[in-house]
Amino acid sequence: MRFLVDECTGPRVARWLLAQEHEVFSVYDNARGTSDDDILQKAFDEDWILITNDKGFGEKIYRELRPHKGVIFMRLEDEKTANKIETLKQLLENYADRLVNQYVVVTEKKVRFRTTLQNDN
Repeated sequence: MRFLVDECTGPRVARWLLAQEHEVFSVYDNARGTSDDDILQKAFDEDWILITNDKGFGEKIYRELRPHKGVIFMRLEDEKTANKIETLKQLLENYADRLVNQYVVVTEKKVRFRTTLQNDN
């Protein structure tokens, strides 16, 4: 799968995904300081699933109706890297086939797929 890992999610998460043989673009490593608008546009234009801990992307998608190719919003109580990786591991093991074009909210205990209004901008 193709994942764009947001700066706040961290470079170690990106490296773990690479080790799992996914294609990864790490904002932290390759485009630090890029605006959320530009990150969301890049993910859409280049068919990346965005992985983020930034709830601001939800506002862009639901209020501004910005298009996306998939977003994984990690709403975690424990923001340590090991917990992010374990949560992603469980998500990918159980739901990998459902991530494309979905807005997914994942916690340590729950996964929610939320419907978004997509447009083809």
